[in-house]
Amino acid sequence: MFTFDEMPLPTLGLSGLDGNMSEEEKAIQENVHRFAADVMRPIAERLDKMTAEEVIADGSPLYEYYDKVRQAGLMDLDAMTALSNEEKGRLLPLIFEGLAWGDCGLMLGSMVTSFPAYAARLTGDAALIEQFGDRPGCWLATQPDRGSDLVDIDGQIGHNGQKQNQPNLQARIEGDEVVVTGQSSAWVSAAPIAKTALAFLPCDYGEGLFKSDGTVNHISLLIDFEHPSVTKGKPLEKMGMRSLPQGEVFFDELRVPMRNVLAQRDEAAGSFMGALTFANMEMGFSFTGVARAAYEHALEYVHERRQGSTELINHQSVRLRLFEIWQKVEACRAMSRRVAMYNFSDHGPHLLASITSKTFVTKTGYEAVSEALQLFGGNGVTQEYPMEKLLRDARASLIADGENNVLNLKGASWLSESYKSQNS
Repeated sequence: MFTFDEMPLPTLGLSGLDGNMSEEEKAIQENVHRFAADVMRPIAERLDKMTAEEVIADGSPLYEYYDKVRQAGLMDLDAMTALSNEEKGRLLPLIFEGLAWGDCGLMLGSMVTSFPAYAARLTGDAALIEQFGDRPGCWLATQPDRGSDLVDIDGQIGHNGQKQNQPNLQARIEGDEVVVTGQSSAWVSAAPIAKTALAFLPCDYGEGLFKSDGTVNHISLLIDFEHPSVTKGKPLEKMGMRSLPQGEVFFDELRVPMRNVLAQRDEAAGSFMGALTFANMEMGFSFTGVARAAYEHALEYVHERRQGSTELINHQSVRLRLFEIWQKVEACRAMSRRVAMYNFSDHGPHLLASITSKTFVTKTGYEAVSEALQLFGGNGVTQEYPMEKLLRDARASLIADGENNVLNLKGASWLSESYKSQNS
């Protein structure tokens, strides 16, 4: 058992109940924290008060952020890839949580804008690397009327024998070209500022879009937006994560060379599931950071605000409520880090693990933010304090990168299939 001569104060790190950390981990965490506090928060506060068109306009603080995060090297996907799996499992949660503590929209934007460049590097094709390697991009997959059908790309939870929704945006093979036509949804992150895209599209290989089970054939490819056949709609006005521009993209018979194709048919579907597995895992890290930010604001506020002749922290009910918020943040962190260790272990990665984290953390994190705002009373819903912004950001997370109920159905299906496989 444990014994104490005298009960000391707890030693709490930047991310709460951290155990032993290496000097490298401490240095990375502290560097990320300084950048998040000094660069991200001031810029995010300015962006949150702008219209969607002002956010992407020339001279916007958004581009100042992208320049500074690139200079700092904090979102260098190549450097992250070079880490061992053990290092990834320990460092990525620290980095993503810390940056999202600064602002989740900016953090997500700096990640997704790198997706096409990273995919080009993985091909080893010098021409693709030159074309896509140093330009901002987006991850283009979601479509109008096909948000949840896309998440269920393998038809795991759909009605048996029924076709998924007709795609608004699709591709077809013509000789040595892929012809892309139609429109994406308005939820494509970073699309308004993107020059390129890593795209996952329904594709007709000559026998139609649909497979016999009602799901859709897909293709994965790199697309250059700087072409007259590509146009964009207005950036989306939305409730949360306003520092992350989103918008729709239109294609009018755009012809893309086959050399830009990364994967076809089942391999393309598998590639999308891999991207979703990473994205869902990363959402767990990020919205742990958002919940942590809300807790820390509340902790400071209840020590400063006086009501009932004393500071709020001296009221017993406030202490109980604050501690419950603390517990939720620690539960989010424990879940997201456990899933990271699984995904970077010999057993992972798997979408089941990432769904477990994404849906739990976003739900629990939203509860933590909401309860933290409640401690501010009326001040919490004003723009004078940061809480209403954090609440909007946290609420959006329940839908972003897969609506939680649909993801939970996917997770339950994997549990059932695993059980049946072990007990057949």
